[in-house]
Amino acid sequence: MLNSMTGFARICRDVDGISYAVEIKTVNNRYFKPSIKLPDAATFLEQDVEKLLRQNIYRGAANYQLRYKNVSGEPMYDIDSAALKSYVDKLNGIQCSNSAQCRINLADLLLLPGVVRPQEPENEKAQLIRKAVLDVTAQAIEQLKKMRAQEGQSLADDLKQQCDRIGKLLEDIKSRSKIVISEYQDRLASRVKDLLASARLELDSATLAREVALFADRSDISEEIIRLSTHIEQFLANCRTGEYAGRKLDFISQEMLREANTIASKASDAKICSDVVEIKSCIERIKEQVQNVE
Repeated sequence: MLNSMTGFARICRDVDGISYAVEIKTVNNRYFKPSIKLPDAATFLEQDVEKLLRQNIYRGAANYQLRYKNVSGEPMYDIDSAALKSYVDKLNGIQCSNSAQCRINLADLLLLPGVVRPQEPENEKAQLIRKAVLDVTAQAIEQLKKMRAQEGQSLADDLKQQCDRIGKLLEDIKSRSKIVISEYQDRLASRVKDLLASARLELDSATLAREVALFADRSDISEEIIRLSTHIEQFLANCRTGEYAGRKLDFISQEMLREANTIASKASDAKICSDVVEIKSCIERIKEQVQNVE
């Protein structure tokens, strides 16, 4: 079953008086590319969060954000008294040296760098925060995986529809290719007959047969039809069984396009060329959709 690389999840939970909110958004990317945003007081959890994401997301750019606040009313930030006193002393020194009268606003001082800083949780509290964050993150990941699976099913349905369309067009091409050679033989015989009629010459049947054989060899597309049909079977098999099949499907779709191009270059029939154009259109649609498969 296929998974899409596109998904979104948001989980909010209150644990031990702290409200946690985890958001995870994923988009397609060739590799797994995490972007983790944590509050300053929770930066010690970055490795744990990334490990959990890696265990559950194979491909895609994953944007993770954690927000939390203490709903119990306990402060989550400390005021660095030493830093604040240092700022005040320096401001007073500047004020006295210039004989200027000014009022120091404490609220403005709190905005200065290093005055207000997040509390560093003690070991026991840090472990509680760690457990709560990872639990909420795991719930968000499960929600994300469900959404990616639903999107993946939609992708699989569309990919199967395109493959079925290619299969029908290949059957038409296969049937048409059997008629093309005989039509070429009739056209060639008629053309040569008209050209030699005035000279009262007879067409050498061996020469005609040789020309038809050369044409048949140049325009033989039976091997390409077989290989393209095999690629379609492999593609559908990976859609059914490959949980992380995105890269393999991308490779198979490139091989499908290669065979379609060869058929187009060898075919000497307008109807076959028209069918090949339709096939290439389906393959391009497949290649576009495969870019979203994990």
